[in-house]
Order: sequence, then C-alpha cells, then structure tokens
Amino acid sequence: MNLAFSTEETIAAIASAVSPGQGGVAVIRISGRSAQETCKQIVHIPGDQIWSSHRIVYGHVIEKKTQKHIDEVLILIMEAPRSFTGEDVVEIHCHGGLISVQRILNQILEQPDVRRALPGEFSQRAVLNGRLDLIQAEAINDLISAKSQKAAELAMAGVDGDITQRINSLRDKLLDQLSEIEARIDFEDDLPPLNKQALLADLIKINNELQQLVIDAKQGCIFRNGLKIALIGLPNVGKSSVLNRLSKRERAIVTALPGTTRDLLESEIILEGIPITLLDTAGIRSTNDEVEKIGVAKSKNALMTADIVLFIFDMSIGWTTADQDLFDQIPKQMPTLLIGNKADIKVQQDTNQAEIIFSALTGQGENNLIQALLKICGLHETHGIEIALNERQLDLVNAASKALGKTLEVTTQELPWDFWTIDLRDAIQKLGELTGHEISEALLDRIFSRFCIGK
Repeated sequence: MNLAFSTEETIAAIASAVSPGQGGVAVIRISGRSAQETCKQIVHIPGDQIWSSHRIVYGHVIEKKTQKHIDEVLILIMEAPRSFTGEDVVEIHCHGGLISVQRILNQILEQPDVRRALPGEFSQRAVLNGRLDLIQAEAINDLISAKSQKAAELAMAGVDGDITQRINSLRDKLLDQLSEIEARIDFEDDLPPLNKQALLADLIKINNELQQLVIDAKQGCIFRNGLKIALIGLPNVGKSSVLNRLSKRERAIVTALPGTTRDLLESEIILEGIPITLLDTAGIRSTNDEVEKIGVAKSKNALMTADIVLFIFDMSIGWTTADQDLFDQIPKQMPTLLIGNKADIKVQQDTNQAEIIFSALTGQGENNLIQALLKICGLHETHGIEIALNERQLDLVNAASKALGKTLEVTTQELPWDFWTIDLRDAIQKLGELTGHEISEALLDRIFSRFCIGK
C-alpha cells in the first residue's frame, strides 16, 4: 500500500519508556510539516552547527517564560520521506527520568499546530505513507511487547517482511486464478479451455498453505501471549513453596499454618522461550474467615481461566477424599498435572495418584516437572515455527481459508464460472485486509489505538 497522506497537524509524544530515577536517555518524537520549525522554537543551538537532514545537532531546550535551560539535548533531524513516518521527523534526545522529559514535551505542545500524538499514530502515519505495511507495523508493536527471546524472533520476522511476503505470494496466486476464471466469463469463446483439474489442484494447495498458517499461528500464540498456570490444592500442601521453587525466588510467604495465602499471587518465568505466569492460589476449602473466603473465590476463578492446572497434594498424607473432591471441580478439558509434593518427608500412604513426585524443599523432581510442563504446553509442536500471526491476522487467514473452502465446494457442483469468483474474491479481500492492501482508515484507527503512545 502506498497512499498519499498528509495532515496539517504536527504530532509529538515521548517515544521511550520514562520513569522517575530510571533511564539515562529519553526520546521525544515530533512528526509533521512543522516538526523542524517547532523544534527550532524551543532550542538554542550554539555555534555554527549545520541543521540538515540525517544530522545530529547539540543544544539546550529553553523554557519560554523564564528563558532558562530545561535540559541539554541532542537533536536528530530526518526530512521526508526518509523517516519512520514518511514525514519530517525530529527526535529530541534528552536526559531520562520524568521531570525534564515532561517539561520539554510541554514546551513542544505549546507551539502552534502541534498536538499530542494518539496511541500508535506514528506507526499509523508510517503505514498510510507507505513506509511500512500493516503487518510490519503490528510486528514492531509485538517486538516491543515481547516477553521472551522466541517471541522477539517471531516479531522480527514480521518486521523483516517475511509474513508479508508469504501472504502476498498466496494472494497473488489467488489473483492469478481469479483473472483466469474471469477471462473465461467474458471471452470463453476466444480462449483455450481452462484446465479445471489443474485449477482445482492449485486452489487446494493454496488452501492447505493457509490452513498451515492457522496451525502455526495458534501454536505461535504460546510464545506471544504466554500461558497461565494455576497452582491448585488444599491448604498447606505446599503450593507457595512450589511457586518459590519454580520462580527461583521467595515470591510467596511460606508458613506451617494452613490458609497463609489469602490472595492470588503471580510470578512470571520463562521456560524454553515460553512466557509463563504462575498463579499461586489460596487453598480451596470451606472457611468462616471473610478474607480467606475472598481468596478462595479468586482461586476458583483462576481455576476456570487458567491454561494449565498444577494440582498439588501432600505426599506425606496421601491422596484424600478432600483432594478428590477438589480435583473433581477442575473442568474435564483442562490440561492438569498431579504433583505429589513433600517427597522429602516419609510417605505414609499410597501415592500412585502422583504424576510427578516433587519436593519444593530439596528440588527433587523439578526437572521432571519442567519437562512435563513443556510437553503439556505442546513445545515439541512449536519447533520450526518461523512466523506467527496475531489475533487479527489469524482471524483473517482463517476467514480466507473458509472462503476458499466454499470455492472448492462450488467446483464440485458443476456451476458456471461466475459462482467460482464470489468466495474467491472474498478470500483475496481478507488477505488484502491482513497486509493493508484493502482496509479502511476507520479500521486502521481501531488497530493502532491498541499501540502505546509514542509508537
């Protein structure tokens, strides 16, 4: 897509993470027709430095009212179209933290024709000006949000254009097929007969590729979104100790008293590139303690919303009717691992229920637990995945595959060529929406509103 896009408005925002006392350098981005003039109004550039595109100049930001220095800065100038947005862009690199960054931004926003950028607006302008396609822009956002190295690698494949290239290749093949069919509709008597079997074989092959993209995307979501694993069990079976052992830190308070955990605790870890959020729940039991009741309610909610459940019981006591009653509350379709904890204590009863024999105290069985988790996560199915789609892209590929499936159904009914084109056009349109070839500005607004401000 290469749309002509211009606006009278110049936008500005902080383009780097800012926090009090954190970050040596912060970046403020200005984009639009008056970007350079806006910057010149608030900075003093000493000496005979040359202000020109793709150069860096040194100066000080001046407070308009007092004429005092706000900060010492470097200014990077990028004239259109050689910039991220395709417009004139100026970046002010100042000291990090929070106060001076915000003061500089305030000086910028006081200038005429400048407003604060909306979430994702820089990226949106880059797409509208043809500097990026939609998939690349979304991949940059995914790269920023990546929770693991593998997620970052998959996002980078999108930035590099690997996903776009693959989608465009499939879309071009469908366009070729559509043009062949439409040519027969208008000029069938002047053209050689169309080989229906060859056309059908091509459509089946393309649909298989789309379906494989859907499969890869669903598996790739594990790396992008991660998994939630709920630690469920009766009070005092060692759920918090298991959390601490897997987290490699004392995340939860551990005591010998049942009911110590009153709230839902979260701890994030990375297993073989998969971001995992461990949910340490309050022991589920009947109680008259109002605070503990709230914790039990949160535990039950975590049980229903988790991707995987680690059901923990006390091996020193053995499997009890209370364990069984609680286990029966787990949804049948929920992947569940039975963990027999406290293996370091002498076992008094039969513990054949345990899939993993574990000791949060000594670490016994930790590697077996991790390998079992990776297996239940389906990690072996994610090896070899080089690209992954986000939810919007996945929905469109799925819709394109379904539309192509309808086209294949029509081919078996001996209907005229016109009927072949209806769903084939729909499949092509869906793939066009995915890359941004066919998309409305209103939809772009909705997509980029999910981005962070400054991106």
